[in-house]
Amino acid sequence: MKGSAEVAAYYFPNYHVDARNEEWHGKGWTEWELVKAATPRFQGHEQPKVPLWGYEDEADPRVMGRKMVAAAEHGIDCFIFDWYWYDNRPYLHRALEEGFLRAANPNGLKFALMWANHDWLEIHPATRCRPYPQRTTGAASEREFLDATDYMIEKYFNSESYWRVNGGLYFSIYDLPSLLAGFGNSVEETRRQLDRFRERVREAGLGELHLNAIVWAVPNLPSEQKVENLNDLINRLGFDSATSYVWIHHHEIPEFPAYTYAKFRELSVRDFDIFTQEYELPYFPNVSMGWDSSPRTIRTDRFDHLGYPFTPILTGNTPEEFKLALQQAKEFLDEGVTNPKILTINSWNEWTEGSYLEPDTRYGMAYLEAIRDVFGQ
Repeated sequence: MKGSAEVAAYYFPNYHVDARNEEWHGKGWTEWELVKAATPRFQGHEQPKVPLWGYEDEADPRVMGRKMVAAAEHGIDCFIFDWYWYDNRPYLHRALEEGFLRAANPNGLKFALMWANHDWLEIHPATRCRPYPQRTTGAASEREFLDATDYMIEKYFNSESYWRVNGGLYFSIYDLPSLLAGFGNSVEETRRQLDRFRERVREAGLGELHLNAIVWAVPNLPSEQKVENLNDLINRLGFDSATSYVWIHHHEIPEFPAYTYAKFRELSVRDFDIFTQEYELPYFPNVSMGWDSSPRTIRTDRFDHLGYPFTPILTGNTPEEFKLALQQAKEFLDEGVTNPKILTINSWNEWTEGSYLEPDTRYGMAYLEAIRDVFGQ
C-alpha cells in the first residue's frame, strides 16, 4: 500500500523544439545540444551524461507517455512543470500541451505548474563574459499577469489530471521579487492581483487555488535577488504553503570545483526542521538528486569559480546516496509535522544542472527505483 506522502518532481521542458529557441539558437535546437556537448572540466568529473532513452522529443505524446508511466510506477504522483510566459505569450509549453496532455495516462499521473517567472538570460551556453544578455524579462505587468493566468485557467485548471493540494489547484511561483516587480514592488498591489486570480478561478467553477511560494536564501541565477523578511512577505501575499526548488538555493557549495553530495545532504536535510519552524505556512521538504551546471558553460572557456553556471559540482550523488536523502525526508514527513505530507524533488530532467531522475546509461532506472523503494508501492 502506497504511503500517505505525495511525491512531486519538477519537470524542466526545454527538450523539444520551440520557435523562440530556434530564433536564438538555430533550427531544431533544444537543450539536448548542451547535454551532448558536455565534457569533463576537471579530473574525475563525470561528463557527458547520456540518457538511456536517447535524446527524445518530449512534445511527442508517445515519448512523454513513457516518462509518465515510469514516474507513476516508481512512486511519483505529480510532475510540476516549470512554466514560462514571456512577452505575453507562452514559452516551452509544448511538452505539457502536446506531450503530457495528449499522452496515455493509465496510472493517473498528475501535473501542476510552477511559474518560472525569472528573466531568461543567454546562458545556453554561458561564457565567462558578464553580464549575460537578457533575452526577455520575467516580471509580468498587470495585463500580462491577467492574460497568463486566464491562459492557465482555460488550458490547464479544468483538467482531471491537475494536481490539487487540500482541495485547491496547486500553483507555485518561483521568483517572488520578479512577481513584485511586475506590480511596482508593491506588496499590497501584488496581494490584490493574487486575490483577483483566486476569484477568477472560483468564477470559472474550479474551486480554490493552493498558492505555493518557492523560497530561497542563496540566489542562483544571475538575475535572482534575495528576499529579506521572507516569512512576513509570503504571509502578507496570502500564500498557502512554501517549498524549495533545489538545495543550492539555501547553502553555497563550500568547495570548488567539487564537494561531496553526502556532506551537502546533511546540511540540506537539517533544513526540513529549520524551515518548518521558520515559516508560519506549511513547508514541504525538498530533495535534490545532484548539482552540476557545467554543461551550460562554453567548452573553450576555463572552468573557474565565477558564479552560475560556473559553480561547484556535487559529486558522489549515487542512487544509494540519493536514497538516503529520500529516507531522511520520509522519516521527517512521518513525524506528522508537515500537513499535508508532500515532498518535492529536483528534478525529473534538469540534465544541464546535473539533477535528473530520468534513466541514464550509467545507473539506468536506479534513481527511480530509490523513490519506489522509499515512497512507492
